[in-house]
Amino acid sequence: MADQAGKEVVIKVEGLVKRYGEVLAVNDISFSVNRGELFGFLGPNGAGKTTTINMLTGLARSNAGVINIDGIDCTRNPKAAQHLVGVVPDESNLYPELTGFDNLCFCAALYGMQKNERQQRARALLDTFGLVGAANRKFGAYSKGMKRKLTFAAGIIHQPGILFLDEPTTGIDVASARQVRQIIAGLHRRGTTVFLTTHYIEEAERLCERIAFIVNGKIVRIDRTADLLQPVKGQNILLLSISDSGRDLSQEMKQAFPNYRVQSTAPGKLRVESTEQVIVGPLVHFLEQRGVQVTEARRQVPSLEDVFVQVTGIEAELMKKEKEKSEGGGNQ
Repeated sequence: MADQAGKEVVIKVEGLVKRYGEVLAVNDISFSVNRGELFGFLGPNGAGKTTTINMLTGLARSNAGVINIDGIDCTRNPKAAQHLVGVVPDESNLYPELTGFDNLCFCAALYGMQKNERQQRARALLDTFGLVGAANRKFGAYSKGMKRKLTFAAGIIHQPGILFLDEPTTGIDVASARQVRQIIAGLHRRGTTVFLTTHYIEEAERLCERIAFIVNGKIVRIDRTADLLQPVKGQNILLLSISDSGRDLSQEMKQAFPNYRVQSTAPGKLRVESTEQVIVGPLVHFLEQRGVQVTEARRQVPSLEDVFVQVTGIEAELMKKEKEKSEGGGNQ
């Protein structure tokens, strides 16, 4: 199965719908993923990301639509392609009473791997994820970051050609998240097809070749990451921190600087955008004349965050706050 560009399509979804009672969690979405591609599903909590990945991996049944994975129609039999895929769920599915090593060996056995092979593979993955020292410790005693890494290792124990990752770096420390991202990038370089859900905009921008924006169960945009970023490449952005005057000065600044787009993003925070270079001095002088001190002026490189805000209308601050909720349950 190939797309219009001649690339081999390995995941194809058409008209997918999922309801939970009166809640329409996934609303008639369609997309395809090419073989060897790292495809991102980006949206806030509750957008429909986990529900979609659960339907693709056979953990939930759709109410309507077609799912085809590597030429196998999984619509009526959601588990038909399970032997071809690896899954790293948003919450661990491993056994707390087993050691890290035994958890990996057990998962390998489920895929029919022979004893010597699964033990060798388990040891290699424990080394890759920096968990050799915890190999004989019970999984229930692992830290959150360690649990996340072992869950990831279990998902790739059988070296699947297609890998589904649901929020792989949510709620873990910075060092572990960096390591997980490096492993994802390495798998992609070696030809693994990766379907990644995330609410971390910078993670999607860093890793993904193509990205789908999903909001309230609907896909609002799908495009190559480079093409998504194209419209903002010519923008110049200046972020100002000011002593809060108690009034919104953005309208006055727009009148004084008609070539600039000025926005008050939070109390004491101004964002200035322009296709021309933003000159700091006149802005500082203008504010000081009104009794407002500029405490910081910082230039920002336009990013996928800006595109996401433009396309979805969801302020970036809302997405950032999702990081603070990482101790909660999974997304719908």
